[in-house]
Amino acid sequence: MSLVTPSLELQSDLATIVGDVHVLASPNTRNFSIDDVVPATVVSPGSPEEVAAVLRFASEQRLSILPAGGMTKQSAGYTPGKIDILLRTNRLNSLQHYDPGDLTVGFGAGISIDESQRILADHNQFLPLDVAHPDRATIGGVLATNSHGPMKTGYGGIRDFCLGIQFVTSDGKIAKGGGKVVKNVAGYDLMKLLIGSYGTLAVITSANFKVFPRPRQLRTFIAEFATIRETMVFRDSVMRLPLVFLAMEVISPHAHEYLQTAGDARDPDHYRPAAPVKPHDHWGLMLRAAGSDNVLARYARDLGNSVQPLAGVEEATLWAAIAAFEALVAKRYRNTMLMSVNTTINSVAGMLDAAERAATEQNMLFAAVGRASLGNFIVTFTPLSVDPPSAMQYANVASALRASLLEDGSAVVLRCPKEAKPHFEMWGTTRTDLTSMRAVRAALDPPQTLNRGRFLI
Repeated sequence: MSLVTPSLELQSDLATIVGDVHVLASPNTRNFSIDDVVPATVVSPGSPEEVAAVLRFASEQRLSILPAGGMTKQSAGYTPGKIDILLRTNRLNSLQHYDPGDLTVGFGAGISIDESQRILADHNQFLPLDVAHPDRATIGGVLATNSHGPMKTGYGGIRDFCLGIQFVTSDGKIAKGGGKVVKNVAGYDLMKLLIGSYGTLAVITSANFKVFPRPRQLRTFIAEFATIRETMVFRDSVMRLPLVFLAMEVISPHAHEYLQTAGDARDPDHYRPAAPVKPHDHWGLMLRAAGSDNVLARYARDLGNSVQPLAGVEEATLWAAIAAFEALVAKRYRNTMLMSVNTTINSVAGMLDAAERAATEQNMLFAAVGRASLGNFIVTFTPLSVDPPSAMQYANVASALRASLLEDGSAVVLRCPKEAKPHFEMWGTTRTDLTSMRAVRAALDPPQTLNRGRFLI
């Protein structure tokens, strides 16, 4: 484990900004290690002004800063060379504003997804953010990683209902993009630029959202097929129906095993497999709908006898497990590689076939869960051998999967053993926009203070 000892002067300077109690020094920062690299210092600013002061100080001292929310997505990206300062947003957790009648809300970046949903639930409203670890995952972290879950099918991703953000650049300037209402003044769309930038351009301190009425009644319709090709044929027929689904998920045969959880799937840290685990040899298509009894009866009629309905506690448990899929797999198998794959909807079957072939060739177990009507998937590869897997097994699987994608597809490694990371690209290759990405980084963070060496740029 790599340890960096901070100077007493560094601790003192940071304590002057945020207070002694909000500065933690190595080796007491071990719980915040990333790929066994332990931050020299962990700071928790309590306001955008304190964030700005910390960033300004780090930029002047040429120190590296790693922004962090709930630490649920820090396995993505390359191993950091060192972490001078890990900047937590946990104290930026206030409700900024809330207008239930206007369906708008603003939260500090450090508020957890669970807490934000509890606030909205008082007015039967919610944000469609069904991500793993909702008790720890934060608004700012979800924005920075552009995370999404099954409800992206019905509501869109966080880019679609985020109205505005406040952020701090590496030189300590507080700025904003977008606004508080649905109709905003046109201009540079800095909001969407920062969403998915993995903390490399600025530190997000708060965000405004459009919220949605909470569905009162939900039902899931499950169809099972022998092959992915049959599954896609059924998906295509469903997409031609005059029906709107909140979620439409493809589940590979082995993925069913991970979804059979005992306990609360919303808390993957305490996940354990159901016993006994029921083996599966079929592909599944999970269709989730909302509405009155009459509306849901219409769904059942139009879908026909090829689906089985699921409702109540079992239905909610299933979707909690699907949302937590990547966390459930990672918790169970330490050496698993997880990839986020985006492809066209017409290429889903070919991509999944290629992933399964690559896994077989490298003696790995393949599983996948994803948005059938969008082409967004989490694909996992788990070594079957009891011997430690080689770095080239991971590299070969990733290469084969990426080779199967069309030009506008992508496959990003969300998690793999740190020993394998130096041997292949975590983010894949970008054909068209790397130059412009570097130009944006040079404009917003010239000294590369933020998340240095972990992202594409």
